[in-house]
Amino acid sequence: MVKIGDFDLDAKPAIVSVIDDDPAEDAKAANWLGANLLELRLDLLNLSDLDEMKKIIERIKSNTKLPCIATNRIQSDGGKWEGTEDERIALLIDVLPLVEAVDIELSADEEQRSKVVDAAKEANVTVIISAHDFETTPPVDEMKNIINEAHNAGADIAKLAVMAHTKQDVLDLLQATNDMEKPVCTIAMGEIGKHSRIVAPCYGSLLTYGVIAKAVAPGQIKIHELKSAMEILF
Repeated sequence: MVKIGDFDLDAKPAIVSVIDDDPAEDAKAANWLGANLLELRLDLLNLSDLDEMKKIIERIKSNTKLPCIATNRIQSDGGKWEGTEDERIALLIDVLPLVEAVDIELSADEEQRSKVVDAAKEANVTVIISAHDFETTPPVDEMKNIINEAHNAGADIAKLAVMAHTKQDVLDLLQATNDMEKPVCTIAMGEIGKHSRIVAPCYGSLLTYGVIAKAVAPGQIKIHELKSAMEILF
């Protein structure tokens, strides 16, 4: 069984909303629009003070009751974190008692990544290990190897986002998704891969990411549109 907080991902896929520069208001809007989970992008919040972070998360929880995923994305994986790697990892570990899941990059230093994974397991927090390719869609076998590597590194959910340039790229990602036996989240970024955010859950992707208003990744779809599609498919 795979859960994030009380949300059972075996029962149906979840719509995740990214919360960034106005977290309390974004969270309320995401909840109203139909999001199931919230991703707190710590690298976009411009906060380094843990007490302030706690207050923000407490406000979000009191306003929405939605489970939260903490992410502190490094620049190589599309993030905006500007501090040191030690500071980035420490902040992720510090917020673990306040969230239901954590997302750490496969590309992160193995020792640093393991610190987050071990701390999350101890705190009973779901671990997402993510990989991003903003340029291409690798061959199917290579994508499956990346996903397996994430699981071997301790992921409860292996997340893979690739850039699609052709319809075949999208089909390849869906094939890799369908072939996996362990929990995955897969996304084909870009306009040509936009529909993957709706159909990938049909092939086994447990999470799909939507936006309130402005996209933070190529090809993202608004939450209420995803909700309508998910209600038809699931």
